Amino acid sequence: DEVIRKMERVASMTEEEAKAEILEKVELKCHSDIAAIVRKYEHRAKEEGEKKANYILAQATTRYAGEFAGERLINLVTLPSDDHKGRIIGKEGRNIKTLETLLGVDIVIDETPGVVLVSSFNLYRRAIATRVIELLIEDGRIHPGRIEEVHEKVKAEFDKKIYEEGENILIDLGLFPMHEELIKLLGRMKYRASYGQNALAHTLEVARLASVMAAEIGGDEKLALRAGLLHDIGKALTQDFGGSHVELGAELCRKYNEHPTVINAIYAHHGHEEPDSVESAAVCAADALSAARPGARREVLESFTKRVKDLEEIALSKEGVERAYAINAGRELRIVVNAGEIGDNEAVMLSGEIAKEIEDRVQYPGEIKVNVIRESRSINYAR
Repeated sequence: DEVIRKMERVASMTEEEAKAEILEKVELKCHSDIAAIVRKYEHRAKEEGEKKANYILAQATTRYAGEFAGERLINLVTLPSDDHKGRIIGKEGRNIKTLETLLGVDIVIDETPGVVLVSSFNLYRRAIATRVIELLIEDGRIHPGRIEEVHEKVKAEFDKKIYEEGENILIDLGLFPMHEELIKLLGRMKYRASYGQNALAHTLEVARLASVMAAEIGGDEKLALRAGLLHDIGKALTQDFGGSHVELGAELCRKYNEHPTVINAIYAHHGHEEPDSVESAAVCAADALSAARPGARREVLESFTKRVKDLEEIALSKEGVERAYAINAGRELRIVVNAGEIGDNEAVMLSGEIAKEIEDRVQYPGEIKVNVIRESRSINYAR
């Protein structure tokens, strides 16, 4: 006890204070050592995983070349002469009112010579409207009764056409049999777009990429092809019924006795469930690849701006972060940290923590690179 009291006098602290300080220093040292070990094994696992993943993606993308997809909100109908504009409008606007009410689109007639604009976010209605107007112009008889008659005829033609489109897809891919309702909805995907990317083009791209990936990692390529083809089938119904395309698609596939892996892929590609098979995981990867490639999609400015703002706010909420910038169209988050507060190992852990929070809180296509920059500068002046 006498020795302890002497040491307390020399150190100017009590036994308890000395213990607390030693424990604090040990804890800090342990934290730094743990971070170094985590960093070492994460780096090794990441290198090995990246090599295998890059090989699989390279095999898939080099064996499948998709087109750039772009959908607009308007169709142009060419007129033989500007006299037809007056006939489309009709007496006291009766014809154009009938057209817009019946077809569910906006018809824009302005000073642009020789054309009429058909505008609608719904590609299916817009395609029908465009065809109806073209037939009316060819026929020359434009009045409310004739408009209704031509609309019924065109609608029946389109119903037949979308079923044939769905059938041709299944023949090309060798995926028969499939319930006729699902075949019809597949054909209708041609008239649906997401962020400007045609839904059918995206679906076919995902199906083929998923098939190649599944084959590379020992999965059932036909099952992956089928799951990829049906992963977005609910989008064919969302414009008419509303709701989530994931829930609608899963319900449809359950109703028509599709394979459980197909249903899991529908849920998993938007994170509603974890992938429970190689085929389902391949669909998730293919979906991200198709959506994220440059030029595949256009985003609404408002949602893009909100996402960029959310990314920067997540980074700036962390201790030690000085500045954060979302760059490269929101696909990279560059974070500058205080070198005095954050060490190299802590920077690695911070980037992982921010990436995890982005995954939980932000919706985005593809992936976002989280880049933490730690640098120290020493500035002096020669006078």
